[in-house]
Amino acid sequence: MSMAPVPVIQLIRLNTPRASLNTLANRLRRTFALGNQSLPLSPTSSPLHVRSLTTAAGIHTNKVQTASAGKRCYSNAKEPPTGAATEAASPLLSKLFPQTSPDVDSTAEQERKKREEDEAKENERAWKRMKLGFAIFGGGGIATILWGVYKFGQPEVDSEGQIIEDEFIDKPLVQQYLQRMWKSLHYYQKMIQEPSRAKLLPDPLKHPYVQPRYTLVLEMKDVLVHPDWTYKTGWRFKKRPGVDSFLQECAKDFEIVVFTAEQGMTVFPILDALDPNGYIMYRLVRDATHFIDGHHVKNLDNLNRDLKRVIVVDWDRNATQMHPDNTFGIARWHGNDDDSQLFDLISFLKTIAQNEVDDVREVLHYYRQFADPISQFRENQRKLAEQLQEAERIEQAKTKPIVKQWSRSILGR
Repeated sequence: MSMAPVPVIQLIRLNTPRASLNTLANRLRRTFALGNQSLPLSPTSSPLHVRSLTTAAGIHTNKVQTASAGKRCYSNAKEPPTGAATEAASPLLSKLFPQTSPDVDSTAEQERKKREEDEAKENERAWKRMKLGFAIFGGGGIATILWGVYKFGQPEVDSEGQIIEDEFIDKPLVQQYLQRMWKSLHYYQKMIQEPSRAKLLPDPLKHPYVQPRYTLVLEMKDVLVHPDWTYKTGWRFKKRPGVDSFLQECAKDFEIVVFTAEQGMTVFPILDALDPNGYIMYRLVRDATHFIDGHHVKNLDNLNRDLKRVIVVDWDRNATQMHPDNTFGIARWHGNDDDSQLFDLISFLKTIAQNEVDDVREVLHYYRQFADPISQFRENQRKLAEQLQEAERIEQAKTKPIVKQWSRSILGR
């Protein structure tokens, strides 16, 4: 082994980290141990010889670091396995760490690309279906509009098939059909929102027939009956406690009218079973109401009766919003068996009829300020009974005339 001149050795050592002599020797020994070789240092070696070997080891280490650029290398690390050893270790590493296998990365990339392609195809098919749906919907809408213009815009014909002339007959054909269609739609809208007829009740009876002095308008649902459902019976309408006595007593002084927003096919069978004696004189259903702001409103102006003698019993204030002073509100009945409001209502109505109140709106306006008019009526009746008892007691406590006292004493009475 040739020795380099000392100045050259010192120049090379400027690029290597400074370390103690023992450290460099140990590093050199470990480096050569990788090749199953060792360079034992004899204790008789000269310092210059050791220094030369150390310098050569430093040069060898710099070459190794330069060859593995971009990687972290330490002088005490073993060389990575190559050749057959690497191929034998790769399956084991793949099993222990699947995410490090190059095959896994390629498979995941292929699956990702396939998934993106499938999503793109599905989005394209969805967009085609959407366009087809829009086309069908739009075509159906246009066809419906054209059919409506033709159906509701064609002129009326008589029994012989001749066209009946109207106010649109002299206008262009398209304008004729459009204006007739608009008129027909306005008619159907008016039919839904307004009562089906101007007079909901016939004219009052004339002499010698007896026309009751007052008209009592009743809501059916939750006033007279309540819809109830059980596993045993299914849907049924439950009679309110006291409803039979209520109808019988009120029919003596009132013209009873049931006015409800329910459909006629529901109302008529129920009233037939509820009132077999015919105490209810007239029945008005949904087609007799006004439709205002989502509510079916009972317009008493179409009732064909004097509103001074009309009393409406209902729990829904929206249904009587056009005539609140004709309304006597009661609590909504929910089907409980301990209810007794109809008995108190009989007393209230009997009081009005017996006192022959000329304008019931004054009485009803007074009770409208209370949340529970029935309870207030009971309280008023209690106070009135106490006043009558007090007046009777005062009357009995008055002293009688002296002449009567003398006559009583003379006659021994």
